[in-house]
Amino acid sequence: MWEAYKKGFKAWLQLERSLADNSVEAYLRDIDKLTDYLLYTSDTKTPGEVKLKDLEGFIKWVNELGMTAGSQARIISGLRSFYKYCQLEQLCEADPTILLEGPKLKRQLPDVLSFEEIEAIIGAIDLSKPEGGRNKAIFETMYSCGLRVSELVNLKISCLFLDVGFIKVIGKGDKERLVPIGSDAIKYINIYRNNIRCHVPIKKGEEDILFLNRRGSRLTRVMIFLVLKELVQKAGVQKTVSPHTFRHSFATHLVEGGADLRAVQEMLGHQSITTTEIYTHLDREYLRNTLQQFHPAFK
Repeated sequence: MWEAYKKGFKAWLQLERSLADNSVEAYLRDIDKLTDYLLYTSDTKTPGEVKLKDLEGFIKWVNELGMTAGSQARIISGLRSFYKYCQLEQLCEADPTILLEGPKLKRQLPDVLSFEEIEAIIGAIDLSKPEGGRNKAIFETMYSCGLRVSELVNLKISCLFLDVGFIKVIGKGDKERLVPIGSDAIKYINIYRNNIRCHVPIKKGEEDILFLNRRGSRLTRVMIFLVLKELVQKAGVQKTVSPHTFRHSFATHLVEGGADLRAVQEMLGHQSITTTEIYTHLDREYLRNTLQQFHPAFK
């Protein structure tokens, strides 16, 4: 009974929302969990027959299964999308998710690296090895442009406009954006292309991918994570660092330097400004220094 609804929902997410395959699968798993719950309670309702109390019972059920508050909030978001689709397609009269409340979430902010720490991490790269020159270009580009790791590993040569200082990035949902790129990143990309990449036997279909492994294939996200983990240890940085930390640091440094939030939103490729606002967090020491410098009571 639900399969036809799920099939239509999947097509809507792909065609109307232009979501990536991973996001579509996550939404569908959320609906699968709801149907599992309805079977568990022996309540074979259609989507149009599901009421608010059913969904509240479902959220209570997943909570008792030990699901985190973040996962519960994501499931509720999936349910809201599903019922938005159902109403657009006139498959149900009322939206039972309107009054559905999610768990209160504490926004967990990742560690922010100082510019000196980023320099130390990049400085730990061994440039005597071919992969060293590639990795230098990779992390200079990540910090210069604030890229997601998925955007970095899929970055194409045809999307480089280095002569005018921009790159074209294909982000979530295949949305394109132009991002400025700094002179250091441009310098090391050119060194990598002219001296290292040209000697790699390129796998068919990967000719336009910028960053390649020694077998001529694009790098994986896990590979970037492992390379960075080793560099952080070599640099002696005592923080939890992932590729996303570079993106978060890029945005935080921009905001602390006075950048307009809309400009940061555009560079990060966020659909909503509220997503960008998480990057406006300024650490206590920075706030204290600002107050001491500008507030008369702290003079």
